[in-house]
Amino acid sequence: MKRAGFTMIELIFVIVILGILAAVAIPKLSATRDDAKFSKAASDIGTLVSDMGAFYTAKGDFKSATAITDVTNVALVEGTAIETAGAGVYEYSLDGGTTNCIHIVTTNLGVVTLTASAVATVDTSATCTNVKALPAIKVHTFGGTGVTY
Repeated sequence: MKRAGFTMIELIFVIVILGILAAVAIPKLSATRDDAKFSKAASDIGTLVSDMGAFYTAKGDFKSATAITDVTNVALVEGTAIETAGAGVYEYSLDGGTTNCIHIVTTNLGVVTLTASAVATVDTSATCTNVKALPAIKVHTFGGTGVTY
């Protein structure tokens, strides 16, 4: 009498092969998630700088903005003034606000400074470290002293 089906050895081999494939695939998926976070952060920082420049060009100062949401749609959390009292101070977070990655200070003179965050809840992930190394993380000065002909 012949039975159709798989032997125990065949099933074990299939399980071992699936385990090996999973061991290879899971780290690749994790790296893809980190790459996506970095790409989103790089895009957000670029959008933020572009929006700040456009707002300053249109209004001539940042005083007319009552909140950063008047300037950009990039999700920021309001921070505490570290550099200058009374300046607009915000933090950019990779995870939606629990740990901060980038510190943003605006002045009414058209200066926007992006630096690594120095508050207590700093993101120490590799993704945030890479974001802090972006060329856009610097002092941006919008406007000027006047138009010359």
